This record gives sequence, structure tokens and C-alpha cells, in this order.
Amino acid sequence: MFALLSLGFTLSLDNFRISIALGGLKPTLLRSVKTSFIFGLWDGIAPLVGIIVGHYISDKVDSTATTVAAVGLGAYGLFVVIRALLRPEHADPDLRWATRGLPLPLSVDNVAAGASLGLLGYSPWLAPPLFATITFVMSVAGHQIGRTAAHFIPRIRTDLLTGIAFVTMAVFLAMGITLPGGGG
Repeated sequence: MFALLSLGFTLSLDNFRISIALGGLKPTLLRSVKTSFIFGLWDGIAPLVGIIVGHYISDKVDSTATTVAAVGLGAYGLFVVIRALLRPEHADPDLRWATRGLPLPLSVDNVAAGASLGLLGYSPWLAPPLFATITFVMSVAGHQIGRTAAHFIPRIRTDLLTGIAFVTMAVFLAMGITLPGGGG
């Protein structure tokens, strides 16, 4: 069980890192909970798919997870930067675009993990809900940390800074640079 908890925690770190950056958009607690629920749901469904589909998809998904994540993060980051530069209001105040565009790239690695867990005989009733719960908690925490940090940066548009952070993370992933707080 400790190994499963450790894996769930490790897989949730990418969502935690992204949630810290999203905290720069200063979401309300309710918006944070809703967004984190969506992230957790995707991180629960992804290993379930992996467990069901098994070894075949593991090799395919594992090799493309970083590319999918880099494209997703980069696209969202560019969206936020462009909106921040063109409009005076915050780029994505209700995180609508974040909840539509980020869950898939953040969950692709969980499909490969699920495939491995399926091969090891783990139940689809245990790992997916556990991973979803861990991701939810880590995402809420990340949002709150990022939101708190954004309050200490009063003269800079935090949405612009958030967009730049996403683009930077995407470039690092594309270059193969391992980011703190996550495997990808």
C-alpha cells in the first residue's frame, strides 16, 4: 500500500506544480476546488484506462507523454500571455480554459502507470480513486500556495507571469529538462 501511495503522490506532483502556477490567476477557493476535482477525476480515469488496456498502450503512451504535456502546457501558456497582453482583465479568471485544456496533458503519464499497475495485478477499484484523491488534495494545495504567492507580487500582472511560467515549463519539457516537483 505504501508503494501505491508513493506512486500516487509522485504522479500528482505535476498537477501540484501546475496548480501553483494557476494560483497566480488568483482563483477563489470554490474555483480551486472545482478545478482540482477535474484534475483529480482525470488522474483517476487515466490509470483506470491503463489498467484496462494494459501493456500494449504502456509503451506507446510512455514515449509520448512528455510531448503531449509540453504541447498542452505551451498552448495554455501562450493563450494566457496573449490574453493578458491584449486585455486589461485577467486572462482566465474562472480557469475555464485550464480545466478544458490541461487535464489530458497532465494525465497521460498516469495511463502508462495504470498499465504497469494492471500488469502487477492491482485492482482497478483501488489505484484510480486513490490517485484521484491525492491529485485533488495536491491541486487544491498548489492553488492556494500560488494564490498566496501572487499576493506578494502587486505590481506585476500575475496572469502574464502565469502564462510565461507555463510557456517556460513547456520549453523545459521539450528540451528534456526535468522540472522540480514532477517527473515530466
